[in-house]
Amino acid sequence: MTSQTEADSACGCGSNKKGCTVNRRQFLFASGAATFTVMVTMNAGSAGAKQVPALVTSYPRKLVAKLSQLEQDKPVSFEYPDEGDYAASMIVKLGEEAGGGVGPDKDIVSFNLTCTHQGGSLEDTYVASDKALGPCPLHLSTYDLTRHGILISGQAYQSLPQVLLEIDGDDVFAVGMFGLIYGRQDNLKA
Repeated sequence: MTSQTEADSACGCGSNKKGCTVNRRQFLFASGAATFTVMVTMNAGSAGAKQVPALVTSYPRKLVAKLSQLEQDKPVSFEYPDEGDYAASMIVKLGEEAGGGVGPDKDIVSFNLTCTHQGGSLEDTYVASDKALGPCPLHLSTYDLTRHGILISGQAYQSLPQVLLEIDGDDVFAVGMFGLIYGRQDNLKA
C-alpha cells in the first residue's frame, strides 16, 4: 500500500497540501490536448471514412413571361415550383433596380404570393408606388420587392421567398427559389 506522499509525487502534485488536484488551466490544457489527439487520430483514418455527398436541389426551369410583354408595375401571376399548395407566384417589372432583379435594368423580380407569417394570400396586393406586396389580409405584413422581399412591417419574421429568374432572349424562366415557401418543409414537395 502506498502512502499519500508517494501518490502525490507519482501524479506530479508534489508537496501540494490539498492532495492531487488540477487547476483550471491544467484541466483546459489537458482536455484540449486530448480533443486534438482524438481528432487527429480520427482524421488519419479518413481515407476509408464514409464520404457524405452534398445535397443539391434541382428546380424545374419554367417559362413564366416574355420580356417584351412585361409592363412596368403590372404583375403577372403563375405557379412555381409546382402546382401544389402555396405555389402562387408573380413576376413584375418594377421600373427601378431591385435585389435579384434581371433584365437590362435589373428591375424584373418574382416572388411567391404566400405570406410567411400564417400563409395569407398576397394576390392583388402589389402597391406600385411603394414597390411592395401587402398588407397581408391576416396580420398586415408588407414586403419590399426592391430588397429581396424583406419585411417592411407586420407580424412576419421571414422575407418573402423570391423566385430566381433567368433570361434567354425574350423568354423569362423561373429556375429556383431563394427562401422556404410557407407550409412546406421542402420547396419541391408540396
